[in-house]
Formats: sequence, structure tokens, C-alpha cells
Amino acid sequence: MQIDWLTVAAQIVNFLVLVWLLQRFLYRPITNAMRRREERIEERLAEAKAAREEAEEEAASLKRKKAELEESKEGILSSAREEADELREKLKGEIRKEMEEKRDAWRAHLAEEREAFVSALQRKAGQQILDITGHILAEYADMEISERLVATFADRLASLNPDKRAKLTEAASEAETAVVETGAALTSSAKRRITRALHDVLSSDIDVDYREDEEMVLGVRLTIGGVTAEWSAARYLDRLRAELDEAIDLGSHGGGPEQEHVATAERGSG
Repeated sequence: MQIDWLTVAAQIVNFLVLVWLLQRFLYRPITNAMRRREERIEERLAEAKAAREEAEEEAASLKRKKAELEESKEGILSSAREEADELREKLKGEIRKEMEEKRDAWRAHLAEEREAFVSALQRKAGQQILDITGHILAEYADMEISERLVATFADRLASLNPDKRAKLTEAASEAETAVVETGAALTSSAKRRITRALHDVLSSDIDVDYREDEEMVLGVRLTIGGVTAEWSAARYLDRLRAELDEAIDLGSHGGGPEQEHVATAERGSG
């Protein structure tokens, strides 16, 4: 068989042309498209990887923030608990202090009321005793005790302190009459004794006017001009009342037994 080289050459040329055409219009677009597709896939994979890494970083950041939040929450709760405990203890202390202050105030008020009651009771009892004493003295004022009172008056007139005697003597030199008042009528002998005492002590030529004063309890009041001297049980009882009130007031204002004893001693010595 004889080979037609021209035909073979033509076939080869046709094949090469076909290959070139396929390469030019078919394989190259396909390979370009595949390459572009691979590039897009690579880009998407890279984007996906970057997104995954970003998501992982975001998740890690959120995890850290969550941990920080938990830690901060525990700190806040712990601080809140401590503040609540401190506030509770403070309120308990304030309430306890307020209750103690109210209790002390109530006790002080109770003590004041008790002292006031005791003082009032002591004052009332003392006044009743003095009133009873005054009534008893008034009942016996018209008996022989009046004679003794006259003797006491004469003795005290003779032992007057210089200032008082000087005032009465000066008044007697200017006045014509001395007024002697008693709670009951005096006997003639009692009047003579008083008159003699006035003449001996003050003035020998002064007249004496005797009067009765029912309000006087077992006493004698001498008045010459504007000068008065009195010795009576009522005056003594008034002084006892004043001393009783003073002693009770001293005791109710914190004066203890020692202070009361000193005050009593001072009054006794006076």
C-alpha cells in the first residue's frame, strides 16, 4: 500500500489546526474559567477562614468579657453584701443606742417622779406634824405655859444683841408707848413682869399697852414705833417649816445623806 504523504501532511495540518482551534476557543476559556473559579473558591475560603478567625476572636473576647463580668459581678455582690452588713450593724447599733437612751431617759424621769413624790410626801408629813404641833400649842397657850413664856420673853429681852437693843432703845426714847401683843390675855403678874423688864432694859418712863392677837400662837410681840421684836412658837414653827422645805429641796436636788447632815449641823450650830 502506497502512502499518500500529501494527504498525511494535510491531515496533520488539519489536526494541528483543530488542536489550535480547540485550545483557542474551548480549552483556554474552560481552563481560565476553572482558574477563576478556583481563585474565587480560594478567596471565599480565605474569607471564610478570616471570618472564622474573627468569630473565634470575637468568641474569645466575649468569653473574656463574660469572665470579667462574672468577676465584676462577684465583686459587686461581695461589696454590696459587705455594705449591707455594715449598714445592718450600724442600724442595730443606732437602734440599740436609741433604746438605751430612751431607757435611761425613762429611768431618769421615773427617778425624778419618785423624788418629787417622796419630797411632796415628806413636805406634807412635815407640815402636818408642824400644824398638829401648832394646834397643840394653841390649845395650851392660855395655861401656865403662858407664864413661862412671859419669863422667857423677859430673859430674852435682857439678853438682846447690841444692835437690836440699840434700835429698841432709840425707838423707846422717841415713842411714848410700847405695844405688847399676846395670843391670850395675860395675868396682872405677867403684865407687871413684862413692864418691869421693859423699864429695866429700854426706858424707865415708857408706857406699855397690852393687846391680844388670836393669830399669835404661844408668843409675845413687842412693837415700839417702827421696831418690832417677837418671840413666839408660831415664829419658831415658821422657821422649822422653812428649814424643812430647804432640807427636802436639798435632798431632791442631789444632796446625799452627808450633805443633809452637814446642813443640819450648820443650822443646829446657828
